[in-house]
Amino acid sequence: MPTPFSWLAARVTLTPRALRWGTTAALVVSILIIVTGGVVRVTGSGLGCPTWPTCDGSSIATTPELGIHGFIEFANRALTGVLIVAVGWAIVAARLQKPRVRSMTRLAWSQFWLVVANAIAGGVTVRTDLNPWVVAMHFVMAMALLTTTTLTWHRAHRGQSAAVHFPRGVGLLAWVLVAVTAVLIIVGTLVTGTGPHAGDSADVPRMPFVWEHVTIAHGILGTSSLVLGVALLVLVSRVPGATLARRRAATFVAVVLLQAVLGVAQALLGLPEWMVVLHLLGSALVWVGALRVLLDVHPQLWAPPAPSTYTMKDQEPALKA
Repeated sequence: MPTPFSWLAARVTLTPRALRWGTTAALVVSILIIVTGGVVRVTGSGLGCPTWPTCDGSSIATTPELGIHGFIEFANRALTGVLIVAVGWAIVAARLQKPRVRSMTRLAWSQFWLVVANAIAGGVTVRTDLNPWVVAMHFVMAMALLTTTTLTWHRAHRGQSAAVHFPRGVGLLAWVLVAVTAVLIIVGTLVTGTGPHAGDSADVPRMPFVWEHVTIAHGILGTSSLVLGVALLVLVSRVPGATLARRRAATFVAVVLLQAVLGVAQALLGLPEWMVVLHLLGSALVWVGALRVLLDVHPQLWAPPAPSTYTMKDQEPALKA
């Protein structure tokens, strides 16, 4: 049975450039919403809208009575709408490519469902009064969304040529780098859940860990990611033609170094709010960087399969559009 998308695809064709712009918008906003979530937390605005899906039980938007905290939380919620528009753009642009690549369309749709899941997780976070475990789950889900937007962006823009052959050890090291970076980010949520920025000005329960201990573990994992990144950079530099992969590895090392300096500084300075927000931005960039290194070392992960075939009857209306 024809769907609205199939009806539209038979009549309209969008250029690869439209897809690139759509995936870029989705990637940028998926990073931005992580940052605004950090702003909500450090300003104590997590319960600025005390209920969900409405802000105050009757209005979706904030009200003057809720003050600045209500405005900050509502602005963060409203950004979800912007994200849906960006993801919708990517979905439509992927579906209206000729020839059609089904895997790209599925990737774009996975972003939509992760946005929905994140919105529900945000509601659960509010309704559980900022339970730190739920907050951590919400952040991990946001990083899962970032994973799909990064992969879709990389596919749309292409990456390292599949003709470049990387030794097996380089490929394995790239997987280890991503795994260690993932654990680094998860342990980072424990540092946050144990630390002072609970997300609300009221007394919010924290995770039952010693902050200094989980912070040290987080630092060890960060150092491990840095060492792995440097090792990959050295190995990739020896591969002929791997210019993009070398550049991505160098960028990853630079971002991890900056993130490490920022992490140490914020710990020594008592976790100033602006540094915490910057560190959240850094965590998103580190994750994107690790994924891009992996995707360039393993080009088969992003190289799409043979596109769906279209008959001339299918394509004629599109050519006339």
